[in-house]
Amino acid sequence: MWNYNKKVMDHFLNPRNIGEVDNPDGVGEVGNISCGDALKLTFKLDANGCIADVKFKTFGCASAIASSSALTELIEGKTIEDAEKVTNKDIVAMLGELPEEKLHCSVMGMEALQAAIANYRGEEATTQSDEEHEGRIVCKCFGVTDVKIRKVAIENKLHTTEEITNYCKAGGACGTCLDDIQLILDGIWKDRQPESAAADNDFDKLSVVQKVIRVQEVIDKEIKPLLESDGGSIELLDIQDNTVVVRLKGRCSSCPTASVTLKNLVEGKLREFISPGLQVENR
Repeated sequence: MWNYNKKVMDHFLNPRNIGEVDNPDGVGEVGNISCGDALKLTFKLDANGCIADVKFKTFGCASAIASSSALTELIEGKTIEDAEKVTNKDIVAMLGELPEEKLHCSVMGMEALQAAIANYRGEEATTQSDEEHEGRIVCKCFGVTDVKIRKVAIENKLHTTEEITNYCKAGGACGTCLDDIQLILDGIWKDRQPESAAADNDFDKLSVVQKVIRVQEVIDKEIKPLLESDGGSIELLDIQDNTVVVRLKGRCSSCPTASVTLKNLVEGKLREFISPGLQVENR
């Protein structure tokens, strides 16, 4: 049995916004019941263009239900422009954590949202359905293409076959495609290695004041709103070389999963927006 935290169990046992919205403005359907997970997301906008009502139906495990429930709370009240910025990392951050083997459920939620927004705009959804028809099938067990693997790897900075399996199931059944997946990963990061090194060097060259300004901006725009939505907050205390020293506040300060929040949300966001070499310490 998976070791779920209290927040995941709450969203699983008491899921928010189950069902379908009447006369929805946007509809997104992703996944495949034959592969074990499927999700349908519907939403309706108010007169101001904000998501006034959002509901989901899912066929899947506790993580799929919890991720879908958390997603609806994340986007409710947001404009389309703000909602489309929500990623699978935001879903995991809101839940506190998910078992690594269940991270694909958060990806499915993000893809359903992208599909629903594309449907609202009258566009073709560039999510799983497209990837099933584009590229070469790498994982025959789950029908995952090389296009899908590259997309998931780049968006989530994945470097191992195990991480790929956790995020999109590829390689999780018979395992015969694992060598092929590793070749794809080697090709991605070999080409992008100079770019990552340059990002690290750029941050290293900044003055302390410039580093503080850059880190504070990411904290204010990307991290603090997510923590405040759950009664927490964060304060930047210091930057020592590539270590960012912070203090978790409010509910986050006494939360039993504070270390997970620090690693997955705070450090994850700073690495994503500033430099992959950054580390975070809580005091």
